[in-house]
Amino acid sequence: MGMQRESWRALGTGVHVLVSDGDMTAASAAVRNVLADVDRTHSRFRPDSELSRINADSGRWRTISPLLADAIAAALRAAEITDGRVDPTVGRAMRAVGYDADFEQVRTRTDPISIQLEPIPGWQAIRFDRRSRTLGVARGVEIDLGSIGKAFASDMAASAALSASGRGGVLVSLGGDIATAGDAPAGGWRVLVSEDSETPPDADGEVVVLRDGGIATSGTTVRAWKRGEVTLHHLIDPQTGVSAYSPWRTASVVAASCVDANTAATAAIIFGASAPEWLEGLGLAARLVATDGSVLRIGSWPRAARVA
Repeated sequence: MGMQRESWRALGTGVHVLVSDGDMTAASAAVRNVLADVDRTHSRFRPDSELSRINADSGRWRTISPLLADAIAAALRAAEITDGRVDPTVGRAMRAVGYDADFEQVRTRTDPISIQLEPIPGWQAIRFDRRSRTLGVARGVEIDLGSIGKAFASDMAASAALSASGRGGVLVSLGGDIATAGDAPAGGWRVLVSEDSETPPDADGEVVVLRDGGIATSGTTVRAWKRGEVTLHHLIDPQTGVSAYSPWRTASVVAASCVDANTAATAAIIFGASAPEWLEGLGLAARLVATDGSVLRIGSWPRAARVA
């Protein structure tokens, strides 16, 4: 069967599914089902999603669905690992900087914006019991699963696609958050490392080989918008409550899962100058691009199969 590829858009971003020596029809259907479930469960832009209903009625305990429970657990783990640099309680701050709709709508708004700074509640404002799937959120706190939710969906979709395919290997890219499952093709999965996930895979750039796990890229240049004279982006620094100021414009990380890769990539932007030391301490492979375009590779970053 060789390599098969299918692409479409979902959750406001590009979806790419690659299947090596497997059943693409079954794999694609499985991915579409996972993404539909994710959208219904923790979309921030659907008022009828489970997460939106919780944010609209915070301040009490409730039992949540298994899918949302898994996503909340991933987000809280990310917050703990990063000492709060990746924090799921930035929902109000995201709205405050103007990211309150699908990004295609956000980027078209150019009128000035007035931002009222508020303290980020902090991930400890969320009370969660994994076993009973009960969630308690302090009144006024809004959860935003953000990029962690997207990476979580990539991991989940890759696993579901492999199970549906029944053999071979699968790569799922959701807005550049890449997860793999099963057997990599001969020579591994060739991944173009790019700031923009919409860049064609055969474009010039650094191509690395991934054999398992996941790779994720976070940055400040693609999901950015201008309101009046102020440039904003979607990575909120929990210490300031606004778009993070960082010496890095892009961070890419390879890890055992897409969630772990995304957690570290997002945290690297927030950590700023101390990111290399933090990443090295975790033994993670990373590629950081500074605002001047210089590149710093950390740890066992995969050898480039092509640089153009």
